Amino acid sequence: MPHPSLSRRAFAAGTAALLAAPALHAQEIRERQLRFAFSLAKDHPLGLGAQKFADAVAQRSGGKLRVSLFPGAVLGSDMQNLSAVRGGTLDFTSMATGIVASLDKRFMLFDLPFLFNTPQEAYAIADGATGTQLQADLAPHGIVGLGIWDLGFRHMTNSKRPIARAEDIAGLKIRVIGSPIFLDLFNALGANPVPMTFGEVYGALESRAIDGQDNPLGVIESAKFAEVQKYLSLTRHVYTGMPFMMGRKTWDALNEAERKVIREAADEAKQFERQAVQRKEGESIDALRKSMQVNEVGAAEIKRLREKVQAVSDKFAREVGEPLVQQVQAELARLRGGQ
Repeated sequence: MPHPSLSRRAFAAGTAALLAAPALHAQEIRERQLRFAFSLAKDHPLGLGAQKFADAVAQRSGGKLRVSLFPGAVLGSDMQNLSAVRGGTLDFTSMATGIVASLDKRFMLFDLPFLFNTPQEAYAIADGATGTQLQADLAPHGIVGLGIWDLGFRHMTNSKRPIARAEDIAGLKIRVIGSPIFLDLFNALGANPVPMTFGEVYGALESRAIDGQDNPLGVIESAKFAEVQKYLSLTRHVYTGMPFMMGRKTWDALNEAERKVIREAADEAKQFERQAVQRKEGESIDALRKSMQVNEVGAAEIKRLREKVQAVSDKFAREVGEPLVQQVQAELARLRGGQ
């Protein structure tokens, strides 16, 4: 039997080690200044989510890790931010899945027209096996995926006429993100799609270089498109997720304690941002109705739109990979109680 004094010393040593653990953890986190750039406004839900991330990182790191935000495309376009994150000159960015598809075309999965019925379905795919694998596979491209944030369902605005029927889209010059699936989608609908970076859209709408654009309600409101657009038609034609990405060069320079702070803060911010998007939807539509002519597109016309773009869905399902698309469709069927 050990001597009582030895037992007391061992107990004291163990207690001291436990008390020292938080301090040791804090010492592992070094002073770092990190930068997060994105194209949307700081008051958009994604901007609020970015601020939540910055605050959570500071809180969890005892103020040692600091994240500065650069909203409104002030550091460049989405493609420029993506290149900077990959090159190590920018630490974080977030952008539409259609743009991330320039690195891995499987991200076009999220842009398949009329794939999702609700945000919850999209979240389930983004957070499940499919989204997790797609993000992990960004590593060879110099990116660490930290979750897929929410932009919402896209709707169409224009300065010419309400879109009540599929034929109303014909001939409209519509700005689209620089993604093949969006070009084919709007071509199939009879529009003239014009690829353009987000930062250029307001000016092009104001000068009437283009007739319209498509985006979720929160973006339409925060970008002040109502100032230069008369008609808003609620089409819900594509859901847009926003991968939140960190440069692998920055990630590799962090130790495990710092990585833990980043991952936990990213998870917290993702949930906050999604809730902000859902809350903002209702507020935005009420605000936009005061300055735009808003029309619901009926179920019969949505069915016609879906039929007009079915060939586009089929084409890009093959490009994404039919096994992956079938996996997602099976999961959606399960979520909808179809099995």
